[in-house]
This record gives sequence, C-alpha cells and structure tokens, in this order.
Amino acid sequence: MNKIIRLLPLLLALTAVWPAPTARAETLTEKNLRGIVGREREIFARAKAEGDQLDEARLQGEVEGLVTSYDVLIQKNPDYAPAYVAYGLLLGRVGIPKQAVAMLLKANHLDPGIAVVKNQLAKHLAEDGKPLEALPWIMAAIDLEPKEPLYHYQLGTLLHEARDDFLRAGSFTRAALDKAMLEAFQRAAELAPANTAFAYRQAEAFYDLEIPQWDEALKAWGALEERSAPGVEQQTIRLHAANVLLKKGDPLRARALLATVDQPALAKQKQTLLDQLGPAGAN
Repeated sequence: MNKIIRLLPLLLALTAVWPAPTARAETLTEKNLRGIVGREREIFARAKAEGDQLDEARLQGEVEGLVTSYDVLIQKNPDYAPAYVAYGLLLGRVGIPKQAVAMLLKANHLDPGIAVVKNQLAKHLAEDGKPLEALPWIMAAIDLEPKEPLYHYQLGTLLHEARDDFLRAGSFTRAALDKAMLEAFQRAAELAPANTAFAYRQAEAFYDLEIPQWDEALKAWGALEERSAPGVEQQTIRLHAANVLLKKGDPLRARALLATVDQPALAKQKQTLLDQLGPAGAN
C-alpha cells in the first residue's frame, strides 16, 4: 500500500486531465465511467491530504471497490476503450503492472489513437527493463500529442536512463542520443514553462552529455533564477549554478555565489560545495 501513497502525485496529475463532457449528452456508459473516475480522484486526493494519518486499511478497501466498479463496467461494455484506459491506469498506480498492461493493450486494440495508453505502455516496458521496446511506444504517444510536455520529458528520461542499452544495440550513436535527449527535455520545458521540475531537468541535461555544456547549463540556471521565488527556491538554483562554476574551473565566482546562500535548509549542500572549493584564499 505504501507504493500507492508514493504514486499519489501521478494519480492526481493524470486524473486531472480526464476529458471534460462534450456538448452532446453523455451516454450512460460515459456517465458511469466519469463517476468512477471522480470517486478515484476524491479517494486519492483525500489520502494525500491525510499524509501520515492515512488509514491504509480504508484506502485498500476503497481501491478494491474501484476495481470492482471497473470490472462491472467492462463486463457490461466490453468494447468501450476509455474504461480499459482508466482501469489500466489505476492498476498501474497500485502496483499491479501485468494486469495494467493487459488493460492498456486491450484499449490500444480497440482505439489505437489514445496517446496516454502508448505513454503508459512505454513506462511499464521501461520499468520492466525493456527500454528498446518502450521507445516506439513513447514516440507514438508524441506523434499523437506532440504538445504534451510529459511525453517529451519521459522520452528524455528514457534516453538518459537506458543510454547504455541503446548504444549497445546500435540504436543511436552517442552524439545522436545526446542530441535527442537534450531536445526532449528542452521541448518539455518549452511546452510547460510553469513546471519547475521540467526546467530543472533541462538545465541538468547539459551535464549528462558526453561533452558537458557548462556554459549552456549556467545560462539555463540563470534564466530559471530570474523567474524563481526569493528564498529557498532561488538559492537552490544558485547552488546549482555554483556547482557548474566549479566544473568550469571558476572557483572565485562560485565562492561569491555561495556567499549569497543563507537559507538554513540549504546549509548542508552549501557546505559540500565549500569543501570542494577548499580554504578561502586558496583559489
């Protein structure tokens, strides 16, 4: 059940994009599915709010209730692809990947034009240690919805985390893989400019290249600092920039930047960088 709790942010993000009702009247099947998805959203939103006070036994029972509801809906509507999509997403979130994949494959068979299905199949394959099989699925998701930032972000993550697999298989040269990875993270950040996590990963991606692009990384952190909130957020970015300056061989600028970091929550990270710099006056 702990895995369910760790996946709450993903649940909320995915259920939040469930399509709104169209102008036409909903069918009874659509209404029933929307009701299940609404219950699912409420259950996990409450679980997230409860935090450490979560009643796991109650949550387990509520999840089992959702599973029963999906089973009944599918039995009555065996060719209704959206039901398989929603059910597959739930099963994946609660740690039942094989059944989740079965539901997603059924949804893909019924309707091959659902991008989230292809994205989730890519995710399951990657987690199962099959990155080469995952790549066509995530590319298909991007082809269907090229303006969905999450898919570009996950493509970049797949290319980074399975780099050695792709290189051994001859799927990419290192230069081509680096280019594709960097472009994927950049595209995700461009499409979701308010998403700080995407912007952070874009800046960090410059480190992951065979020949790191420190100047570009420094520019990225500088641009992010300009639109960050004063305090911990802004000073965290300065720590990243100071680290880049260290890598660039510019200890004086790194030390000057670290001098502006005074948030207690960042003291340990700051000290780690100061230790790398050595005693003041030594550089």
